[in-house]
Amino acid sequence: MYCRARFASRLASTTAAAASFSPSACSRVSSLIASPSSASSVSFWNQRYRSLSFSSSLRSLRCSAPRLHWRSPESLRVLARNPVPVVERFHRRIATTASEHPFKGVMTSLPKPGGGEFGKFYSLPALNDPRIDRLPYSIRILLESAIRNCDNFQVTKDDVEKIIDWENTSPKQVEIPFKPARVLLQDFTGVPAVVDLASMRDAMKNLGNDPKKINPLVPVDLVIDHSVQVDVARSENAVQENMELEFKRNKERFAFLKWGSSAFHNMLVVPPGSGIVHQVNLEYLGRVVFNSDGMLYPDSVVGTDSHTTMIDGLGVAGWGVGGIEAEAAMLGQPMSMVLPGVVGFKLSGKLRDGVTATDLVLTVTQMLRKHGVVGKFVEFYGEGMGELSLADRATIANMSPEYGATMGFFPVDHVTLQYLKLTGRSDETVSMIEAYLRANKMFVDYNEPQQERAYSSYLQLDLAEVEPCISGPKRPHDRVPLKEMKADWHACLDNNVGFKGFAVPKEEQNKVAKFTFHGLPAELRHGSVVIAAITSCTNTSNPSVMLGAGLVAKKAYELGLEVKPWIKTSLAPGSGVVTKYLLQSGLQKYLNQQGFNIVGYGCTTCIGNSGELDESVASAISENDIIAAAVLSGNRNFEGRVHPLTRANYLASPPLVVAYALAGTVDIDFEKEPIGTGKSGKSIYFKDIWPSNDEIAQVVQSSVLPDMFKSTYEAITKGNLMWNQLSVPASTLYSWDPSSTYIHEPPYFKNMTVVPPGPHGVKDAYCLLNFGDSITTDHISPAGSIQKDSPAAKFLLERGVDKKDFNSYGSRRGNDEVMARGTFANIRIVNKLLKGEVGPKTIHVPTGEKLYVYDAAMRYKAAGQDTIVLAGAEYGSGSSRDWAAKGPMLLGVKAVIAKSFERIHRSNLVGMGIIPLCFKPGEDADSLGLTGHERYSIDLPNKISEIRPGQDVTVTTDTGKSFMCTVRFDTEVELAYFDHGGILPFVIRNLNKE
Repeated sequence: MYCRARFASRLASTTAAAASFSPSACSRVSSLIASPSSASSVSFWNQRYRSLSFSSSLRSLRCSAPRLHWRSPESLRVLARNPVPVVERFHRRIATTASEHPFKGVMTSLPKPGGGEFGKFYSLPALNDPRIDRLPYSIRILLESAIRNCDNFQVTKDDVEKIIDWENTSPKQVEIPFKPARVLLQDFTGVPAVVDLASMRDAMKNLGNDPKKINPLVPVDLVIDHSVQVDVARSENAVQENMELEFKRNKERFAFLKWGSSAFHNMLVVPPGSGIVHQVNLEYLGRVVFNSDGMLYPDSVVGTDSHTTMIDGLGVAGWGVGGIEAEAAMLGQPMSMVLPGVVGFKLSGKLRDGVTATDLVLTVTQMLRKHGVVGKFVEFYGEGMGELSLADRATIANMSPEYGATMGFFPVDHVTLQYLKLTGRSDETVSMIEAYLRANKMFVDYNEPQQERAYSSYLQLDLAEVEPCISGPKRPHDRVPLKEMKADWHACLDNNVGFKGFAVPKEEQNKVAKFTFHGLPAELRHGSVVIAAITSCTNTSNPSVMLGAGLVAKKAYELGLEVKPWIKTSLAPGSGVVTKYLLQSGLQKYLNQQGFNIVGYGCTTCIGNSGELDESVASAISENDIIAAAVLSGNRNFEGRVHPLTRANYLASPPLVVAYALAGTVDIDFEKEPIGTGKSGKSIYFKDIWPSNDEIAQVVQSSVLPDMFKSTYEAITKGNLMWNQLSVPASTLYSWDPSSTYIHEPPYFKNMTVVPPGPHGVKDAYCLLNFGDSITTDHISPAGSIQKDSPAAKFLLERGVDKKDFNSYGSRRGNDEVMARGTFANIRIVNKLLKGEVGPKTIHVPTGEKLYVYDAAMRYKAAGQDTIVLAGAEYGSGSSRDWAAKGPMLLGVKAVIAKSFERIHRSNLVGMGIIPLCFKPGEDADSLGLTGHERYSIDLPNKISEIRPGQDVTVTTDTGKSFMCTVRFDTEVELAYFDHGGILPFVIRNLNKE
């Protein structure tokens, strides 16, 4: 098979090492993962793909139980479940095997200043290799992981050498294994992940094996934060009322997750109402450095939310992966990744007065999008770093998916250490972190001379050149300087329909829609703001912009300005700490007076959980075809994401969200036009309500206190009354309810056999959809509301679910039957087969009928006909949404042919057994004359040994066209997944062999 050639050399060099494990040590590995003794395992090393699971349990143990000293995530995990008491004994028992480690010579002790030691670590300086000094800090983290996990089988000395020689190897797209220290989930992606784990247990049982083998081997943190909706706004009781509705809608999902927290070891579930996953990760879950039973190593994390990158601002290497990749990582599988290039981004100078971190990040996003950083790390450095707070850095890191990078990394420095102390990490923990990172050349001290590091390419930005801006109306990287906003808006009205156009005829651009709002006269125009949301991640981890928003609200109120009552305003903080410092500052009352009452602690408007607009507002928009606007402080503004009725969506800093809410329109020049009229009859301008940087800094200094973080997170697992009252069974296997519309056993493993199905080509497939550029995961698998006439709505109605209880697609990701019907269901999707018509339908090619995509796909499947998808550039950009790959697979899609893919989505397609193909440079469906009405055959070898990563294959059509494409299986491991029909079947078959 394909992998034998690659791994044969590993086998000979490691059989002795494997055999040298003492029987007692091996038995403790077995007891931990509930697998048979390793006594017969040496004979199994020759079996297919064993290399990918060898000694996974050993290395996974090095990634658990960090020693934090104030009710750390690990202490809470142990308090909740007391999962694996054998860990410490296991480490003592295998101490003798440490002598077999290929890099035992660089194991070094880290002394404590007052005597004793923090622990031991694998020292990079001890390698005495000058190439390491030139490595970017982000690559050093990959290097340390490879050295620590090196067993000359799963991770080899050759892999270590590839990383050390990064300057020469990274341009060659070489493959390396990487094992993250932990996995992070949120509930939208966590529910389907736990559903998959539960169904994998059933599959193991059906194969006659132990279901308990399906169990996380690395720490898993799951934060329930994506289920709250803004049903109630502008109310003092909004938090409580929205949470009650959240539990009413999601009780079944929450009970399922609570079951998972006890059924699976090593899994910590943070209850609803605690905060947004990324901010909880930043303020609490992030370790920076692990101390696992005396072994020190850098924190690293992969998460099922693409904005996991926010943690990069803390110096923790983290990025988003698909849910299926995360599940494999949980189960001990190493991640196979291409050694990335690193873009060095130098910052200098200081932000001017009135310029926010949001303005900076939108500028950086545009620069990096233009530069091209897909699949790369971005590492920030330079003297300007000292001018950025940790929260500013986190804001930039959060937006990595928007500029396309795998990571936007900020190495640890003194600013990081100060933040760790502010957020309640103990002095001893911070001392250990600094000592370890300094000793291992992973700490940046800008008070010392800086050694030059090598980067793949370079960018630089003088912070003083950044100016106030917003981004939109349809993409995060379409930045608009604030002073040009009015002109840009009118250009958008004129332009053809597209990312920067609405094609509104000149004679209709001044249309006024008059209506009555709760007895008050009201009116809307093109550009009127109907949603203004300070939403929960990106910006709400940043006290300067949150308190800045409060100051804008205060100044406006004192001058007599108020937000119009028909604008849906909301404030969804990323954590309870935000509420505490807004109250401490006295600014929350002014936000309340402007309608920005706190509505909940979770991801809301940014993912489409914006709730319904008032019926009168919705009617005015729909009946008059108004281009209504939303302004939000989030990170995503793709079409149809925020709300179906807001066709123009702009990303802005929290203070600007308040300013635009006060203005009531995006059709305004803040430099020249007044925002409104004050109580004295005087015109009030933007400059009258905008706080200075010094004003903001003074409020931050007096209002953001360390005790706020400590008190918030000391109680993080106490939950709330509604959560604590959820009753769940104590069972290993989940009892599926066939009538449930939230949790359903997926069909992926039904009738699964021990023998892999092998690779498949495509023969005479129809084109299900024909797309242009920038089709996002929101287009493929929307997270927001379920439209009343959609296939998913029909399914729910047939099962007695009222429209008011539809909830969102995101909340129903545990039910494959709903999600398959919701695939390609975005109301703004543009399919070339429809010749300009917008919406979730397509042409059934054999009959020419226009059908919902799901209905057309089912008709193809019923006839035994495969389908493919044609697409342009950046296919699958946006959130790391596994359903954007699972859904097409369930619809029968066998391949996607695109100009280019977003990194995570391409990987997810492979993980679900779908073939990703890229047109040759300079070619696409249009240039090749493809209409989508052809039938397509893909000449892929039927033997996995004859397929190589990145090879070319021929695609032919029944109209006589023939063209070459590149198969985007980027690593040999991905080929193994394809051979098994996906990543999870691969994992099951390998665990079944143990």
